[in-house]
Amino acid sequence: MTIQLYNTLTRKKEVFVPLEEGKVKIYVCGPTVYNYIHIGNARPAIVFDTVRRYFQYRGFDVQFVSNFTDVDDKLIRAANQLGEDVPTIANRFIEAYFEDVSALGCQKADVHPRVMENMDIIIEFISKLIEKGYAYESEGDVYFSTRKFKDYGKLSHQSIDELRVGARIEVGEKKKDDLDFALWKAAKEGEIFWESPWGIGRPGWHIECSAMAKKYLGETIDIHAGGQDLTFPHHENEIAQSEGLSGNTFARYWMHNGYINIDNEKMSKSLGNFVLVHDIIKKHDPQVLRLFMLSVQYRNPINYSDELLESTKAAFERLATSYQNLKHRKESSANLTDNNQEWLNKIADLHDLFITEMDDDFNTANAVSVLFELSKQANYYLLEKNTAVEVINSFIKEFEDLFSVLGLKFKQEELLDEEIDQLIENRIQARKDRNFKLADQIRDQLKEINIILEDTPQGTRWKRG
Repeated sequence: MTIQLYNTLTRKKEVFVPLEEGKVKIYVCGPTVYNYIHIGNARPAIVFDTVRRYFQYRGFDVQFVSNFTDVDDKLIRAANQLGEDVPTIANRFIEAYFEDVSALGCQKADVHPRVMENMDIIIEFISKLIEKGYAYESEGDVYFSTRKFKDYGKLSHQSIDELRVGARIEVGEKKKDDLDFALWKAAKEGEIFWESPWGIGRPGWHIECSAMAKKYLGETIDIHAGGQDLTFPHHENEIAQSEGLSGNTFARYWMHNGYINIDNEKMSKSLGNFVLVHDIIKKHDPQVLRLFMLSVQYRNPINYSDELLESTKAAFERLATSYQNLKHRKESSANLTDNNQEWLNKIADLHDLFITEMDDDFNTANAVSVLFELSKQANYYLLEKNTAVEVINSFIKEFEDLFSVLGLKFKQEELLDEEIDQLIENRIQARKDRNFKLADQIRDQLKEINIILEDTPQGTRWKRG
């Protein structure tokens, strides 16, 4: 079996062939850290974390780099509004980013490079582009000569003439051609700046990823990824810079995740539907948000609403219940051999189907469907009067393997038992105090996590439903 992925560069699915056998180099464009991340930032974090996990599951050694843009116009505006400096703002929201995406089950990248920590390589990169004739200095600014890169437009599949129609020169820009873009910006009064051969200033947005991808992964990488909105101009400009300097292919495969709408409308601050992950995970289990994101194939648009998230919560709880019931039944299962192979074959078939779906451009939507089919078959098996340890263990292992690939996890049962015991004690005390409203609330709370209480003459007992 081979992994196929959709390459934005060629607009077709291709068999993935790594530069170096058994290894994958991935660069993912990270957020601009001027605020908490919104749900649109969460999607690429989850999607490409899952891509990384799957490559690792298939035995690849993955080098995974994702940057932070920690200095740009948005950060400067935020610093001015809050009366703080840019590094303070960046540090605060980088820490917040890690808290949010960790809650979503995303692993840290091998390297999270920051612009401010890589200024020397960015300046060196720009200097070499000037030496090669791809860039020029103009009154303290430096611009890339877009027309000198003959393949410009190959990622977004636009001609140079089509691009010219929408191009314009911003106020204060001193470029020779309206298609040229900034590599270095001369500092304005009161702005953060660095020394450079062209005077004090700071990098343009596009150059940072070219310079840092080269530093940490080399001139040519396997996969460059990010949101669909980055295809043009950001990724197009990265190709021009990187390939203009090296003369080699920058990234062999380009992956882009689709947009997110909020209640069927495009997310924007002006519409008042700008949803921050920081706020969502206060109300919803972040693992439910992860499952929601993975329930749609990554290239397709996804519509977010509280109602859809609640529906996903119910589905997530069904998976959790199946898994917990398997672990509970294991204690009473025997070393039976009859009918085992039939069930083991069903589990193996579902495992193979999961691989097939993930091999097909990381189709997590279909892979999640396989996970629910696994849950369904487990529930059928648990209806049998006698269950075998071998089959139960196989179901549990398959659940755990697929959970891990998709980055999903549930509460540890040991902690759950302690919580149950404490809640039952609280309910007993509430009944003694004749606080029947509280007692009923606790019963309902336990019922929601599939714990059934039985009040008997010998005391309160509980069991899993």
